[in-house]
Amino acid sequence: MKWLTFLHLGFLALIPVGIPIYAQTSSPSPNMISHKIAMVVHGGAGTIEPHSMTPELEKEYRAAIESALRVGTGILEKGGSSLDAVEAAVRLLEDDPHFNAGRGADFTSAGTNEMDAAIMDGRTRAAGAVASVQHVRNPITLARAVMEKSKHVFLVGAGAEEFARQHNIALMDAKYFWTQRRWDELQKEKAAEKAAGGEKRAAAPEERRLGTVGAVALDQNGNLAAATSTGGTTNKLPGRVGDSPIIGAGTFSDNKSCAVSCTGDGEFFIRASVAHEVAVLMEERHLSVGEAAEIALANAQKLGGTGGLIALDKDGNAALPFNTSGMYRGQLMLDGKFAIAIYREP
Repeated sequence: MKWLTFLHLGFLALIPVGIPIYAQTSSPSPNMISHKIAMVVHGGAGTIEPHSMTPELEKEYRAAIESALRVGTGILEKGGSSLDAVEAAVRLLEDDPHFNAGRGADFTSAGTNEMDAAIMDGRTRAAGAVASVQHVRNPITLARAVMEKSKHVFLVGAGAEEFARQHNIALMDAKYFWTQRRWDELQKEKAAEKAAGGEKRAAAPEERRLGTVGAVALDQNGNLAAATSTGGTTNKLPGRVGDSPIIGAGTFSDNKSCAVSCTGDGEFFIRASVAHEVAVLMEERHLSVGEAAEIALANAQKLGGTGGLIALDKDGNAALPFNTSGMYRGQLMLDGKFAIAIYREP
């Protein structure tokens, strides 16, 4: 029997695991009200090994995930909307340089930061997304503005930044997004590329450092929402856009089924339409959110993609599958405590 260890703010809980793709799900108590709140956040999936993580750094990652959960659940507990909760949680992670979003965004091959984000309202299926923005402090807030203050769903590049100016959304100088860690990763990748004769190469599995952030939530009115934000991948071509801001690929929400935020190899998640596939499997095959999430992720894996996702269904059941060695993640449990975890159990 395999066991998953979760930290519950001061005590450890062991949960049996016995499925090929790691997943953790929860079911509601029959005594719970129909519209209890629920929330899950992630900080990216990838190769995250204990031997390369200092105790201090691990503590910082756990604290950041917990803070995002506290911000979002605090909104939900006061009767706030799931949209407000996921935006607030993602904004906090965008401001944290530990993650590959906002201030900690990866660098393109040209040495610039290009960020993407999306948000979706499960009640109306309204959505907003932005891509290739270089100066927006919180791309998720801009994505929500596109959803609520424009007739469009998706804005990119200079047009998206002009829209941000028109709506007084904070813009920052490029140096705000520069971090030594991400710069060093770019130089390492460029050196490896040069050693390979200038050929563009796919990062080996042990080199993957995926830090996309996301959140899904269910509010007291029974409404779901999802939000995702990313800096992309190290040494990507300028203008490259992954799955995160693409509705149905990296982000999706519909009150009839679920809310989903993905993290991983974007090209494969796009081709597998992972986020929407979870909803389709639930609606058409009547699968649970856990079963649907596993299958949708497996479909991306069959194409060569690694990563994970977080999902909530309309009853607050959660799924957090991933097929890598780790995924930064946190969940509000049914007993009101938080479960914060990083690693995939062997």
